[in-house]
Parts: sequence; C-alpha cells; structure tokens
Amino acid sequence: MIQEQTELDVADNTGAKVVRCIKVLGGSGRRYASVGDVFVGVIKQATPTCELFKKTTKKDKKKRVVRCVVVRVRQPVRRDDGSYVRFDRNAAVIVDKENNPIGTRIFGAVARELRAKKFAKIISLATEVV
Repeated sequence: MIQEQTELDVADNTGAKVVRCIKVLGGSGRRYASVGDVFVGVIKQATPTCELFKKTTKKDKKKRVVRCVVVRVRQPVRRDDGSYVRFDRNAAVIVDKENNPIGTRIFGAVARELRAKKFAKIISLATEVV
C-alpha cells in the first residue's frame, strides 16, 4: 500500500534513486496505490548524471515532479489463484504521460499484475517477472 509521503526506490536507469509519492491518481478520494497503479511523485535523491535533469540547475534536481507506476510493494498482494506475493521494498518506475517508461532498463523483479494493467513495455524490459 502506497499513500502520500511514502518513499519508494526507483527501479529504472533514469538516474533517480528515491521518489516520494505526493498524489495517488485514479479518483478524487483515492488514498492507496498498489502494484500497477500510477501516482505523482517528487524526486528526493538522484545521481549527478540523471537524464531527467538535462536542462536544470543543480538546485532544481531534487524538486522534479514525475509520474510513476508501482512495480513492487511490501504489502502482500492477493492473486486470483489464492496465492500472495510480496517484496522486500517498495519500488516504482518513472513513466511519461502515455505510461511508457522513460528509462531503458528495469532493475529487479516486477509483479505479473502489471500485464493486466497494460504496462507491457515495463514487463518486457524487466529482468524478472514474479
């Protein structure tokens, strides 16, 4: 379960390391996000060569607002067959307006539930699908 003020690891090669959720998208009173849900976040930590900051100053690097999709959560997610899947840490992938990932590589495992939510590009870039 991801809610506002939750900090997540970034699981792609954009250069961002940690992102904080500031708004869960998908309804006026929506409070929580799980695997496959999109949220608006702000970058809290990034590498000096982050590709998202090509034309920004050093001061603005940690203020960049981005859209992200959740790929791993610590809260167990129930599947249709009755099994549960959970991960060590919460993680997200930075996406654009059309829900295509900005990075070219995805690190770590991602949940199979992303396929049903039309994130096939993220599934194809991932090293492992659980």
